[in-house]
Amino acid sequence: MRRFQYCLFVVCIFLCEPIIAQHPQPAAVSESTSIIPFQLTAYNNLSVQAILNKKDTVHLMFHTASGSVFLTEEAVKKLQTLHFDGTDTLKSWGGGGNARFSQHNFLQIGSLQWDDMSIWEDKYSGQYTDGKFGINLFADKVVEIDFDKQLIIVHTSLPHKIKKYEKLKMTFRNDCMFIESLCKTGDSTFTNKFLIHTGYAGAALLDDQFVHDNKIAEKLKIVGEKEMKDSYGNIMKTQKAILPAFTIGHTTLSHVPVGFFAGNIGRQKMSIMGGDILKRFNIIIDARREYIYLKPNRLKKLDYTNV
Repeated sequence: MRRFQYCLFVVCIFLCEPIIAQHPQPAAVSESTSIIPFQLTAYNNLSVQAILNKKDTVHLMFHTASGSVFLTEEAVKKLQTLHFDGTDTLKSWGGGGNARFSQHNFLQIGSLQWDDMSIWEDKYSGQYTDGKFGINLFADKVVEIDFDKQLIIVHTSLPHKIKKYEKLKMTFRNDCMFIESLCKTGDSTFTNKFLIHTGYAGAALLDDQFVHDNKIAEKLKIVGEKEMKDSYGNIMKTQKAILPAFTIGHTTLSHVPVGFFAGNIGRQKMSIMGGDILKRFNIIIDARREYIYLKPNRLKKLDYTNV
């Protein structure tokens, strides 16, 4: 039996799912530039329409911290063309369990097609979506996310407009992308590495070690508390505070909501930059996942979503 692990976090319904061991996915049949419309939901998720096995229409969340294609249990009940081949073991921070998988599926997103796709069953996805897919479907391609026009554009090379964007170094590991940002708490400023995470509806989540080492809970005023669930329904609570300033490259965002676990529990091992921050930039990610290019857009000055 094949086995792999993944970490899944859900804020209200869904938070983080970096794949640790990844099965390779088939390459897509591609044009030089492919344009994929998306809907930015009230939960800051990118919902994309897809066709499964040339018959079933599903709405998938574009999830930059996921390495596979997943469909929710609820969505699977409505599909006519998906047949499962077996189960495999999955693990999350709250526990573990088995998940069904289906092999040899046809998937179409925009003009891109994959004809031998493995799909996994999961409990949760972003609100109003039937499942999720990761950036690995666009392997060796430049990926542009234009929040102004609500388009994902897949390029074979960097577009000329790149000159108008700020170039930032990125770290890419285990199918996940990280960039450094600055967190200002009163008189102190701290540098931290953040996972780029379009599947997380909130603005930012801070890792336990960073919170502990920099005494974040003592320096910020706690303004609320939220629940997190993993894919099996295990619940943990996070505290919510307001960060006076959050700086990415040369752009500073003010009064940014951040979450963190109460106490140093050692489970949240990475900090996360979620949809409520990412939607404020038009984004281009290079084909080698070495650099990210950012340009503030018309959503930059919006109030933060209460999710």
